[in-house]
Amino acid sequence: MNLYLNDIDGDLAKDTNRAGFGRGLLKAGQKDPRVVALCADLTESTNVHLFAQEFPERFVEVGIAEQNMVTVAAGLAAMGKIPFASSYAAFNPGRNWEQIKTTAAINDQPVKVIGAHAGLHTGPDGATHQMLEDIALMRVMPNMTVIVPGDAIEAEKVALALAADDTGPGYVRLCREAIPILTTEKTPFEIGKAYVYTPGKDLTLISTGVLTYQALLAAEMLYKDGIDVEVIHCPTIKPLDAVTILHSIQKTGLVMTLEEAQIAGGLGGAVAELLSEELPTKLKRLGVRDRYGESGKPEELLNLHGLTAKHIVLSVHELVRSR
Repeated sequence: MNLYLNDIDGDLAKDTNRAGFGRGLLKAGQKDPRVVALCADLTESTNVHLFAQEFPERFVEVGIAEQNMVTVAAGLAAMGKIPFASSYAAFNPGRNWEQIKTTAAINDQPVKVIGAHAGLHTGPDGATHQMLEDIALMRVMPNMTVIVPGDAIEAEKVALALAADDTGPGYVRLCREAIPILTTEKTPFEIGKAYVYTPGKDLTLISTGVLTYQALLAAEMLYKDGIDVEVIHCPTIKPLDAVTILHSIQKTGLVMTLEEAQIAGGLGGAVAELLSEELPTKLKRLGVRDRYGESGKPEELLNLHGLTAKHIVLSVHELVRSR
């Protein structure tokens, strides 16, 4: 690994990426007085409380009113502010997609939509709160940037980058549970860029969010099996880093995508669309396959949906044999 990553063979520290994002939002507010925050009665859960405590005059608690929250945020953006609107992803964008579209995206306002507690890592809360469709919902919206950070440190960088990019709307997907910290302060992050975390020549494995850890574990296991996998961490789903992805796949000739979301319309869909136009290649998508979540521990749910390192290894072996 050549990007200042932590050693995954060691005992990695853990933190929630929503906590990292909260720290980043606070720093963004300290740097730029235009940054404001809004929340729908989930201030501590989404870690916006750090910002609210330091800048109460720049924080709006709208209550359980997600549609109103993004509408107010769009108004603030029209007046020159850079608003961050936070809630659970099940409600933001799950409940207010139309308001995000009509007030923020159509007008290309710099409203930053923060969807916390997304994906299978919401665990015991079950199907109603395990938002799995958000990547697809937001990726299809014109003008919308879509970012899924892989750990707490990267999430902090995402907050700062979005605050600096006040030219349009953005969506950030965050999870509930603490996850391994893969990156360091020196690990690069830039909106619109994907990063080769492990170079290889036999297959390209493109992952996003919390599952990049599983991808790296799988790559180590596969290397012992004689399969050299190139792992690309793709935190920005839109705009997709076509250059990095195509360069890798031209070398390996096989590709697999990995995401903790519905495979329809998500990272796998974005890569499939790119390849169909630019470089037709055999592709396998790993993710949630047209079903809803259910209650359970995150590790149980990842196992159920075949998204652990062990399942990835089996899928890679199958894809390589099909060559």
